[in-house]
Amino acid sequence: MQITLIRHLPTEWNKKAVLQGRKNISISDITTEHQARIMKNKLLLQENAPYDLVLASSLRRTQQTAKQYDFEPLVETLLDELDFGIYEGNPRQKLLDHFGKQWMENPETIRLGESLLTLEERIAAFLKKYLSYKNILLFGHGAWIRAFLSYVHNGNLSDMNKRKVRFNDPVIMNINNAKKITY
Repeated sequence: MQITLIRHLPTEWNKKAVLQGRKNISISDITTEHQARIMKNKLLLQENAPYDLVLASSLRRTQQTAKQYDFEPLVETLLDELDFGIYEGNPRQKLLDHFGKQWMENPETIRLGESLLTLEERIAAFLKKYLSYKNILLFGHGAWIRAFLSYVHNGNLSDMNKRKVRFNDPVIMNINNAKKITY
């Protein structure tokens, strides 16, 4: 399977370093810088087309980003962002201050609005459901994509918070055998 993952375009909360999680927030106005990046990315996406499926989470910001790329995605709730619970609407730094080293080195032990083990289970379910497809384009979220990359490479979420996934930046990967797929 080849999968192209694109993190949604920024929102006003992203610009303020505020955690969104499951809050259904719209993307900010598209700047000329964003538009230039979209045009460049469209060429890359065309090179990797056709896609068997184009997916986005149930949250507005991923669907709006897909539309900026001229796609009408199917909605897949398995792609929904991590539920940050009481930290949603608060500065990201508040979560870092509370969990510190644990967030960076052992996130699977943390329970927010959902446990990170539940996020891992959603990623495993996603792989089980879609692994038979040859080429998927996915519009998603920062924590979900970082967790997905960690899961595919390591079989767990241990280094998800050591990874960077920029807004509006495609990550293209081939998955022949993920380290761990739970059925």
